[in-house]
Amino acid sequence: MARKYLIETFGCQMNVHDSERMAGLLEQAGFEATDTAADADVVVINTCSVREHAEDKLYTRLGELRVMAAEQGRDPIVAVAGCVAQQEGQTIFKRSPGVADIVIGTQAIRRLPLLVERAVATGAVGIIDLDPHDPHDDVTFPLGVTRRGDPVKAYVTIIEGCNEFCSFCVVPYTRGHERMRPKADILAEVRDSASQGRREVQLLGQIVNHYSAPDDPSCDFTGLLEEIHAIAGIERIRFASPHPRHFSPRFLEAMGRLPKICRHLHLPVQSGSTRVLQAMRRRYSRESYLDLVARIKGSLPDVALSTDMIVGFPGETDADFEDTLSLASVVRYHSMFSFKYSPRPNTLADERMTDDVSDAQKTRRIVALQALQRDIQTGLNEALVGREVDVLVDAASRRRDTELSGRTSQNVVVNLPGPAGWIGRTVPVRIERAGPHSVWGTVREARERVQTGA
Repeated sequence: MARKYLIETFGCQMNVHDSERMAGLLEQAGFEATDTAADADVVVINTCSVREHAEDKLYTRLGELRVMAAEQGRDPIVAVAGCVAQQEGQTIFKRSPGVADIVIGTQAIRRLPLLVERAVATGAVGIIDLDPHDPHDDVTFPLGVTRRGDPVKAYVTIIEGCNEFCSFCVVPYTRGHERMRPKADILAEVRDSASQGRREVQLLGQIVNHYSAPDDPSCDFTGLLEEIHAIAGIERIRFASPHPRHFSPRFLEAMGRLPKICRHLHLPVQSGSTRVLQAMRRRYSRESYLDLVARIKGSLPDVALSTDMIVGFPGETDADFEDTLSLASVVRYHSMFSFKYSPRPNTLADERMTDDVSDAQKTRRIVALQALQRDIQTGLNEALVGREVDVLVDAASRRRDTELSGRTSQNVVVNLPGPAGWIGRTVPVRIERAGPHSVWGTVREARERVQTGA
């Protein structure tokens, strides 16, 4: 009987894709997937340390696995991977003695099966593999190994790490300096995904629009998009996240003329206050950001923008927060990920700035920001009612068995009735209802069947 594995993923899309890679490696080593830790011989917890309480989530889960082992006699090998693993290292063994067996860093996941076999063969605990980040690291990955969890969309990493060193961000310390993946490697993975019937590709990197191909000096991010656009079978191209200070007129021109590139840009701003942006080391001002937004909307009038926002950064005043509210009102984002500031280990903000905004103030501010954003999103979605939009159906609805779910080019979530056979198809949907987070509509052919009694 094959041994079984479970991977539990916390965090961003890059973590989701890393989990897909680890799943493929374990299956190549003879393991089979399971949905429950009680059935698993290996449990991998793939962690994220970007946001508040990331470490607490990990240690809570390790405690639950300790209880499971005591109550059920089931004691799987437990591996901790991802950014918290890179950040905490040996501390994980000290805080959860007898639970975690392996700690594996962000650049060592290709060795996961070897570390598991070592733990099985020797009964060893406390196995740790945290490679120091090298700017010359090989960030290729074997083609065909990744076990993709989505039948419609393929995540494809183009950049590892980050060189920006924003004062609040832990990524340069957990994923290292920026390393570009070879263009040939990326294109081969996209072609492979298309050959398996996946219609959408999402390019991943901390700053995707800083891409420069190490195997083709003439190929920048725009050139990469042009080459992916030419691959047969791919209908939609998404990417996350571009940095506001790396936009070029050439990129906007290409986005306007290449129809497969989705009309959605995730444009993290973090704050509406120039003073706070300077403290964050974002290297742009409120004014330059708004100028970029105006240029984007001028070139791409149908574009939808989303963003990240932090409230309560050290030194943020009521006036700074009002700048954030006013910027959100001006830009009118289609969606927003908003967070209360929390210090991240090793960052400049943690080491040199006092977390002087009270939690009560942070809470009041984020509630006000989210209420404003909810009103904006509701209005933007209500404007779609009565319109027909193209929707790539990508899943069954999580709310109703009789419904499907998909997204427009602008990344609006659309729920619709229809058969499972529509998953993977792009269908025309007339929007009939709208809420703050999604809209609901029906497909033309379904309406026609109802009208004809067929």
